Amino acid sequence: MTKLKTTSLPPIVNTTWRQFNRYKVFIFLIVVAGVYGYILLQINSLSNAQPSPEQVSAQSSPVRTAHIDKTVVLQLQRLQDNSVNVQALFDTARNNPFQE
Repeated sequence: MTKLKTTSLPPIVNTTWRQFNRYKVFIFLIVVAGVYGYILLQINSLSNAQPSPEQVSAQSSPVRTAHIDKTVVLQLQRLQDNSVNVQALFDTARNNPFQE
């Protein structure tokens, strides 16, 4: 086994650095392609993942029905009976509920 002397170290580093400079663009492209490929694989695996039944049941909540107070319903019916303009509004809203 050869012993490295501190005087022989700079020429070794210098030749290694020259070899690295020759291939630095190629090494950079390989590293970028590797990172890009890894990101694509992660995106593909995460986009195809299915939720577990526990996750589905945790996210799904029972549907609540709208609760309308009976006094409000009676008041609206009284208003509808008393005013011609309100009757027209109720009729148009009943016929086309998505038009404002």
